Amino acid sequence: MPQPRLWVIAGATGTGKSDLALDLADALRLRGNPAEIVNADAMQLYRGMDIGTAKLPESERRGIPHHLFDVREVDQDAAVAWYQPRAREAIQAIQASGGDAILVGGSGLYVSSVIYDFAFPPRDPAIRERLEHELAEHGVAELVARLRTLDPDTAARIDPRNERRVIRALEIVEQGSATHGAALPAEPVLWQPQRTRVIGLHVDRADLVARLDARVERMWRDGMVEEIARLRERGLEDGVTAARAIGYAQALAQLDGRMTQDEAIAQTQALTRRYARRQVSWFKRYPELQWVDAPVEAMTLLDD
Repeated sequence: MPQPRLWVIAGATGTGKSDLALDLADALRLRGNPAEIVNADAMQLYRGMDIGTAKLPESERRGIPHHLFDVREVDQDAAVAWYQPRAREAIQAIQASGGDAILVGGSGLYVSSVIYDFAFPPRDPAIRERLEHELAEHGVAELVARLRTLDPDTAARIDPRNERRVIRALEIVEQGSATHGAALPAEPVLWQPQRTRVIGLHVDRADLVARLDARVERMWRDGMVEEIARLRERGLEDGVTAARAIGYAQALAQLDGRMTQDEAIAQTQALTRRYARRQVSWFKRYPELQWVDAPVEAMTLLDD
């Protein structure tokens, strides 16, 4: 009997990854394989972040078990070093029960941390505390400039507005290690080399842009600002990750009167388009990845 597999459904936001994961799980279950789904979207880890992350409601999950959704509060950190062991534990538990695990999401670093031999440099609370003080006193631009001097390759790939990533990169550099947060390992080695299949969903760029712009408008119609108001009451702004998510930062600005609704929507659309480009660039580097045009019939993947 073949060993249970690890399927990876990756690609840009808005390409239909969640739907394909469900269809694939259904197709496998029709063949007697009790497949289950594991989340690899960094923001869908957070409880209550539903509209802005296009999280699939439980009522639409077709009775298929989903793992690592709604497992963190918005005032908690969900760094990739926290996520990796939990995702692997879920995958191994699914496989131990005889089912294939389907890892689905577009957060490239999170996907990479699971499927590749990905080690994390140690943390140093004293260095981090000092860097956070420097951030508060001088702003992120000074830290970015320092990172560009110490590790220009990583600085070129990190979003200079992502304060947490900038601080983490400097923390690692100061310990004499190579950074992990912006690149794949130099020679990626699969965690489960004989059992992993990586599928990348592709949508033509013009079609994807139209789809993403429409989705952002739909988020606001569906209550994005109301969702952010609820999350604020639960401590959203006390966390270091969730409040900076695309769409949520803009909804907060609208709620505070720092942006109009039209401005918040337009900025979210622009950032989402840019994020989709970065996702595609990241996943293109996976040597095992097989691109397929969306939509795709899940059953055809089983027959390949």
